[in-house]
Amino acid sequence: MTTLPPALDATAQAAADAAEPFAATAPHDRARALVAVADALEAHADELVGVAAAETGLTEARLRGELKRTAVQLRLFADTIVDGEYLDVRIDEADPDFALGVRPDLRRYLVALGPVLNFAASNFPFAFSVAGGDTAAALAAGCPVIVKAHSGHPELSQRTAAVVAEALAGAGMPDGVFQIVTGQEAGVALLRDPRIAAGSFTGSIHAGRLLADIAASRPAPIPFFGELGSVNPVVVTEAAVRERGDAIATGFVASVSGSAGQLCTKPGFVFVPAGHGLDDRIAAEAAQIAEHRLLNPRIADSYKDRRDAVASAPGIRSIADGEIRIAEDGHGWARPSVYAASLADVAAAGAAVLDESFGPLAVLVEYGPGDDLVGALDTLFEGNLTVTLHVGEREDDERIRGLVQAATRHAGRVLFGGWPTGVAVTPAMQHGGPWPATTNDASTSVGTAAIGRFLRPVSYQDAPAVLLPAPLRDDNPWGVPQARARAGESLNWGSHAAN
Repeated sequence: MTTLPPALDATAQAAADAAEPFAATAPHDRARALVAVADALEAHADELVGVAAAETGLTEARLRGELKRTAVQLRLFADTIVDGEYLDVRIDEADPDFALGVRPDLRRYLVALGPVLNFAASNFPFAFSVAGGDTAAALAAGCPVIVKAHSGHPELSQRTAAVVAEALAGAGMPDGVFQIVTGQEAGVALLRDPRIAAGSFTGSIHAGRLLADIAASRPAPIPFFGELGSVNPVVVTEAAVRERGDAIATGFVASVSGSAGQLCTKPGFVFVPAGHGLDDRIAAEAAQIAEHRLLNPRIADSYKDRRDAVASAPGIRSIADGEIRIAEDGHGWARPSVYAASLADVAAAGAAVLDESFGPLAVLVEYGPGDDLVGALDTLFEGNLTVTLHVGEREDDERIRGLVQAATRHAGRVLFGGWPTGVAVTPAMQHGGPWPATTNDASTSVGTAAIGRFLRPVSYQDAPAVLLPAPLRDDNPWGVPQARARAGESLNWGSHAAN
């Protein structure tokens, strides 16, 4: 065991003690607990939104929408628990005539990993913070959660944690099932503690990589699910510009400037055909956007440095040179900045332009008839959360299909039309992608599949019926879906291929 300060050690032990009883809670009981948390958050909305607005500078409308999203995803996971399909129950009946010899009775399902340490995000003070998606998914899986609060909204973190803890306790969940800690040292120390079974994180590539390396270097490595960096390229074809250029320009500026561009899905680079003629419309739309406070002084300073680096790169021209104002308290207030350069100049500038700019800034990458867009996506960018394609209504040729394939290689979500800053909280959503978008490109932090990050498979062979977990029993007391391989089926394997 690692040596932790007494208070932190008590936190880790409380989570460890809660792990088995919490994982054993009946689906309806755990589901009701998540709904109780959702109800409690909404009941405290006025107080929580007020605190969040003061600490983050985000608008009331944005924060109320985000709190509602947080409640909705808790309720979605509640239904996911009751449905039971997430347990992936598979039962292979004992088969003396199995094609490879006698087959034992095998029963497999997914079990909770154990205590999860969740590093909260700064830019989503509800949806990816104390009661956000990672917390909801881990609780739904039956894992106790310790949240490492983000320093950008400390009062909100404590108030939200109190609301969540009270709701879970009122729903009869075990002590220690939800706790909060503060401070980077506390988070790192817990991540190294053997009682922590998994970690989750939303934030920068640098910090995420450090934490992922700690999780991987433990004597017994643990899963670590980090959402890190994404510039979310967009490709606009000539046909799309001709058909709806003005609408594309309007949607682009709205997407870049929403929440002052402090979104992991902000479109940072938009490939447009040279001579697109959208400059004036983009500039006009950007001029209507009022300045917006950035989350904290550190982010403001970082954004100013990135904006200066992009603006001064060779070949860059300004379309909307939105200023950033640093107030006496150190907070920054920004308006959208949009720049443009040829594909060749962007490639030549390298990291000075291509690195993520966290804030209301984007670059139009202007390509010519002979430029290879698939090659550009492959060489300029690593993994991303999203790639968006704006194509003409009747465009369907090898060039477009090549772009779709390239987008699929580089992102977890491929959009056609629209803009990536809207992330639907729904079962089929994929919010993850190849490195450095996430540390595990097979996972998602939004949607019902997010629960799988905190589960692992176990098979029981020839277990007495009375010792089987409830989801694996023939009488199926939880009523979960059970995929069965019947005795005798193996003798006909392969027959479907002939049909």
